[in-house]
Amino acid sequence: MKLSESIPALLLFLTLHSMLHGNAVAHTVTFYIHNTCPFSIWPATAPNNGQPVIADGGFYLPSGQTKRVIAPWTWNGRIWARTGCRFGSNWKSACETGDCDGRLECNGLIGKPPATLVQVSLQGDQGKPNFYDVSLVDGYNLPVSVAARHGPSKCSIGGCIKNLKSLCPNELKVFNDGGEVVACKSACLAFDLDSFCCRNEYGTPQRCKPNVYSKLFKDACPSYYSYAYDSPPPLVSCPGNEYVITFCPSTWGGENSSTSMHVE
Repeated sequence: MKLSESIPALLLFLTLHSMLHGNAVAHTVTFYIHNTCPFSIWPATAPNNGQPVIADGGFYLPSGQTKRVIAPWTWNGRIWARTGCRFGSNWKSACETGDCDGRLECNGLIGKPPATLVQVSLQGDQGKPNFYDVSLVDGYNLPVSVAARHGPSKCSIGGCIKNLKSLCPNELKVFNDGGEVVACKSACLAFDLDSFCCRNEYGTPQRCKPNVYSKLFKDACPSYYSYAYDSPPPLVSCPGNEYVITFCPSTWGGENSSTSMHVE
């Protein structure tokens, strides 16, 4: 084949490759997991039923670093951060909070509460809004913010305005071996009562109302779900294919370092 004859074939191949590659990229969503805590964390992911595991279910993230995580554009599940982890030991619980059976890569396992949860439901169409929220229904371990990258302010969930660990009632506190408060249980997790857990006869918005504990959570973190039937629902719906999830955002200044992102 002459060179002049091969050029159109090459251009056709490059065009098709570009179209296919662009289509593949368009069918994914990128999460930038950003750690501005003054300590290392171990973010984790768990898919809902029928969804794939992303980022192997968990990874190490030093302070000031960002990890790029790619998800299918129809993915839904949860993302959280584990703290105080020591892997390689014989302990069944390797992390002080959010542990998933002592594993670095949770591989689909749900973390042990209490842990602040980012809940995501992607709709699979760039024209449709994706849904996301932050939940304290099972308790709290770290503040977190979520924002559509380059999106308007209405697409953002802010961090906490108060340090919930310092405000946590004694009956909800979770301590590490050194006596430090590392998490705050929800009332449902701590007491396992229907009225706190919004179940059985309390399983409707009309019967399950805010309580003294959920009000404390709401006061500290107004943009999060404080209990199952929080109203109005603090749920954000915005289209986009890039989102930034920041642990320890600099809202109240208690757990913060740089706001710039160094993507791994």
